[in-house]
This record gives sequence, C-alpha cells and structure tokens, in this order.
Amino acid sequence: MSISWVTRPEERRDLPAIREVLLAAFPTALEADLVDALRKDPSWLPGLSIVAEHDGRVAGHVLLTRCHVAGAPALALAPCAVSPAFQRQGAGSAAITASLAAARDAGESLVLVLGHPAYYPRFGFVRASAYGIRAPFDVPDEAMMALVPDDRRPVPTGTIAYPPPFAL
Repeated sequence: MSISWVTRPEERRDLPAIREVLLAAFPTALEADLVDALRKDPSWLPGLSIVAEHDGRVAGHVLLTRCHVAGAPALALAPCAVSPAFQRQGAGSAAITASLAAARDAGESLVLVLGHPAYYPRFGFVRASAYGIRAPFDVPDEAMMALVPDDRRPVPTGTIAYPPPFAL
C-alpha cells in the first residue's frame, strides 16, 4: 500500500512532533538541537522548514537554511529526517521535493547538501565540485552536492560558509 503524503511548511504546533522525529531518526539529540538553534538564527527562512504528514501525524521533516558560498546566498539542506516507522515509504522524498519547490518559488539559486551520494541525485543534485564549490571541512567529494534550481543565474564558486549553529 502506498502512503499519500501531505507536505507543508512547519507550523508552531509542529515543533514538538518535529523534535520527536529528529530524536527518533538520529542516534543523538545533535540534529534536534541544531534545528532548535537554527530557528533562533538569522539563517532561518520562513516557509523552508517542511513537514511530511500522514493522517495528521508528522512523519518527516526537512530544513533549508541560509548559507553562503564566497559571500553569495545559498541554501543548506540539513537535516532531513523521517520517523523510523515511516522510513522507506516516501516521506523523506516528499518533504525534499516540497522543500526544493519552495526554494525555487522563493527565487533561490543554489541548494547544497552533505549527504548520501546514492540518494540525493534523484532530486537533481550533482557533486558540488562540478561548480567549484567545496565544504569548509574534509568530506568525500561525492557526498557534498549542489542543486541549481535556476540555471539562468550565475553559480558562485568557493567554500561554503554555514551559519553559526552548525558549529563547523
């Protein structure tokens, strides 16, 4: 049976459920604490914290926040989480697809993700190094990826500057 996911920007009432999803999906509270810190940071962009829900229950979450490449604005996709009970059922894909559509609608020109190289290319991500973009720390080249939603705009090159809550 295929689950039908409803995706939408987070609302205040979702905050406990989002934290619960993050705590269930990751081995430590690091990602949940990161999202809480990012909500208080200037890098937070309204409408770019997306939930995937089924039957009114938040099952997945993805967050896009402001980062920069050589001073030019970009978005960092992190974290992406799905409650273990709903993993491998499309919640993550639905939330990511909705977040990328929201980024496009907002006129964003670059989305970056450090993630699994077999997962994110299905959304159009390619190696960030193809654009001359690199992480500020050592990561495998294939794990640092970029998506250019609007290829009519120039893509900056250089090192990614994450917002302070990432503590990188």
